[in-house]
Amino acid sequence: MAITDDIRKAATDPTPLYFLAGTADLAVQQAKKVPGLVEQIRTEAPARIETVKNMDANTVQEKAASRAKEAQETIQTRVTDFISGLDTDLKKLGESAQDLALRGVGVAAEYAVKARETYEKVAEHGEQTVRTWRGEAADGIEELAVAVEPDAQPQSVPVKEEPKPAASAAPAAARKTPPAKKAPLRKPAAKKTTPPAK
Repeated sequence: MAITDDIRKAATDPTPLYFLAGTADLAVQQAKKVPGLVEQIRTEAPARIETVKNMDANTVQEKAASRAKEAQETIQTRVTDFISGLDTDLKKLGESAQDLALRGVGVAAEYAVKARETYEKVAEHGEQTVRTWRGEAADGIEELAVAVEPDAQPQSVPVKEEPKPAASAAPAAARKTPPAKKAPLRKPAAKKTTPPAK
């Protein structure tokens, strides 16, 4: 029955839906920033285009060649340092591999915890978003206001009591006519069916 309970719990858990709602709300918030970025690019673009137009092609080629040469030298130096620094002792390599594997497991567990926390934060944001969409946020504010200022609750209005009839009116009330009897319910008449023609 544990599997059935797990399936039932997964099917009724609203957290994934809240996560989706939170993701959608965050996407909308980010999309609202796009017009500002477009405007910024629109204002900066002419100056950048002019800079590119005014550049000398030979200067650009020289800069690119010098950077490529520097990158090649740096890579070659690092590869040489790495190869010379390799420890050929198999025992140390095995220990290093085991240490790296344990670190990898630890890092993976840490990322899993962070991912779960992020998932829960987005789900909470989604739950708040859904409450806002439903208008439940206003209800929560009203409850908070009542909790903060309980004296501000509306006072109950006393109800006027009708005067009690005098003792002489009591026999008159007893002489009232009894309630009318209801007619018995009729059952619908059974439908008659004709036998099929041969």
